[in-house]
Amino acid sequence: MTQPKCKTSRLLVALGLSISLQAWAAPEKPDLKLGFIKLTDMAPLAVALERGYFEDEGLYVQLEAQANWKVLLDRVIDGQLDGAHMLAGQALAATIGIGTQAPMQTAFVMDLNGNACTVSNAVWQQIAPKVARNSAGKPAYPVTADALKPALEQSAKQGKKLQFGMVFPVSSHNYELRYWLAAGGVHPGFYAPEHGDNSGQLQAEVLLSVTPPPQMPATLEAGTIDGYCVGEPWNQQAVLRDLGVPLVTNYDIHTNLAEKVFGVSQSWAERYPETHFHLVKALIRAGHWLDADNNANRAAAVKLISQPFYVGADENVIANSMSGVFAYARDDIRETPDFNVFFRYHATYPYYSDAIWYLSQMRRWGQISAAKPDSWYQDIAKQVFQPALYQRAANALIAEGKLTAADFPDFTVESGYRPVDATRFIDGKQFDGKAPNAYLQQFAIGHKD
Repeated sequence: MTQPKCKTSRLLVALGLSISLQAWAAPEKPDLKLGFIKLTDMAPLAVALERGYFEDEGLYVQLEAQANWKVLLDRVIDGQLDGAHMLAGQALAATIGIGTQAPMQTAFVMDLNGNACTVSNAVWQQIAPKVARNSAGKPAYPVTADALKPALEQSAKQGKKLQFGMVFPVSSHNYELRYWLAAGGVHPGFYAPEHGDNSGQLQAEVLLSVTPPPQMPATLEAGTIDGYCVGEPWNQQAVLRDLGVPLVTNYDIHTNLAEKVFGVSQSWAERYPETHFHLVKALIRAGHWLDADNNANRAAAVKLISQPFYVGADENVIANSMSGVFAYARDDIRETPDFNVFFRYHATYPYYSDAIWYLSQMRRWGQISAAKPDSWYQDIAKQVFQPALYQRAANALIAEGKLTAADFPDFTVESGYRPVDATRFIDGKQFDGKAPNAYLQQFAIGHKD
């Protein structure tokens, strides 16, 4: 369903009344259609629209839910959408020709974290006796993937393999699920595009396949898959419908890496640079509002995105993760203040190193079929991720008094690479964005260059 259109911004543009436009060049294209998938991390788009941040920038925006990530990307590429809530890996993969070939750009990260991996009740019953318990007798989370061994053995006896869903071949969910499995000694399989094999199941001990996010709980309930990795509210829905048990969040797999981005085609960005600038300004303000005052606005955000034309899930289900807690079971709700991060830790800044991590996972699992020098990773990251535009938008917001310099990285010294110790991984490995090939050498499972 399409979000209802707001006419105010068109009137502002016609009358020349937008305060922010007095200091900056007006957008070349004020009428915009932006796409999203029904996940909680589309929230910055809804907030920017409903709180008038797009209007402040002279933008008349229509938001439209998309059926799946492929449809969304195709519509951005062919111009039906001006931009979209997009998988970080999707913008990179399209640029280098994995699946669709089309150069993409992002100057805004929608959020950090926000995903989890859930297994069916049947799998949980097989592995629960082996899962460590805390002092209260509850499971000790995160559960590492080696706990799946009893279920793997049971499936093998039946001549089968466990089937797990993830949302797209170049999604964070695919790479996080693979990372978690491999860290527990379970091979998630390779891609071999050079041999025409894009299944990602070569040598796999667990079979991974694509399932659109809103269909995850129903597919799990039907027994078509044994587990999945997805964003919210679809893990929490499985808990509240008694369909499965989350084992690990992506915050446990790795802390604070870009999750979704606001993506546009490179050709669109080149044609409408001022429109892009104003979009990023509005989205930065939305991200800031979502995390402001220690998440004081999250309840309002939950109510907003629970509406049918946004995420369209029960408000209580959305609140489970958006309000700083996460339910592993109906009677096991734990504090997870950083499960969804929209602004703090400089979440909205497009770090080159985050892009390089995604590219390294594409190489690790064979989607990039041949070794590349470190310079290649850096070049692609700089083609797709656009911190200079972000910095321009941030400086404009500072000049307007809407935000302060303290809200942003120190642009006088910022390199675009996170410190090596900024991201913690479940297997204890360290990632240096300037040395991706050395990073790949650390793993027992996966391509090493």
